[in-house]
Amino acid sequence: MAQPFPFQAVISDMDGVIVDTEMQYWRELRAFAADKGINVTVEELNAQVGMSHRDFQRMLKRWFDGAGIDPNSYDAPEDIFNEWVQDKPRDFAELLNPGARETIDALKERGVRVALASSSPMDNIMEVLGACGLENEFEVIVSGEQFHQSKPNPEIYLHTLDLLGLPASACCCIEDSVPGITAGKRAGLTVIAKREERFGFSQAAADVIVDTLPDILTVSDLLA
Repeated sequence: MAQPFPFQAVISDMDGVIVDTEMQYWRELRAFAADKGINVTVEELNAQVGMSHRDFQRMLKRWFDGAGIDPNSYDAPEDIFNEWVQDKPRDFAELLNPGARETIDALKERGVRVALASSSPMDNIMEVLGACGLENEFEVIVSGEQFHQSKPNPEIYLHTLDLLGLPASACCCIEDSVPGITAGKRAGLTVIAKREERFGFSQAAADVIVDTLPDILTVSDLLA
């Protein structure tokens, strides 16, 4: 018999949790900066992991200003990045984290509701989920672009809880980055962090850290 799950719903982040996109984006940004003659440190690249879309736009603006790129030569820094990256391959299906689909299925079999709350724009969320065949797997999908501030602001999680009609005590979230973990804790959620050691940040604020997504199915033991 399957082990009972201690929460009525799981709210998952996408990048770094469902799909291992963070390193893909990290490498793209490093290559983009080098191509445009922008000096960017490893620390700056690491800092963008889990960053909200609006903060990403602001970061690109700072990079362009620091490189002396004429602001009149473009409408938005992101337009230049998107144009640069459009012919770069992104195989999101290949980046699907091991056990992601199976974990979602196992949660549903236990009667656990599954939602997604990502700082990414909605069109990007649907592109990634569609490529992975997961576009219909989440009861609720929320994007950080719907709010004035996304993670680490807890509003994205509070809104998701409202849509689910559940209190924070009845739910947990799965995160990987510092902004995501912070947002989950501020929303009053139990935070499960999928272990991430490539970018130099600490996940110590999470309630529990798991190595793989299927490990969350034994979260009762981990939280005991």
